[in-house]
Amino acid sequence: MASYIAPEIRDKFETLSIDLKNVILQRNVQIRSLPDLIHILEQIVAEAEA
Repeated sequence: MASYIAPEIRDKFETLSIDLKNVILQRNVQIRSLPDLIHILEQIVAEAEA
């Protein structure tokens, strides 16, 4: 499964750093809304803090 970023959220996604976008895309996630994006970012932060 490849990552998917919905067109409605792509403008927000594009404001992230290249490194962060790459980390998200490597996770094979489906981001269809802003809450989806926030959830993924929270996961990344939690893993970084662990």
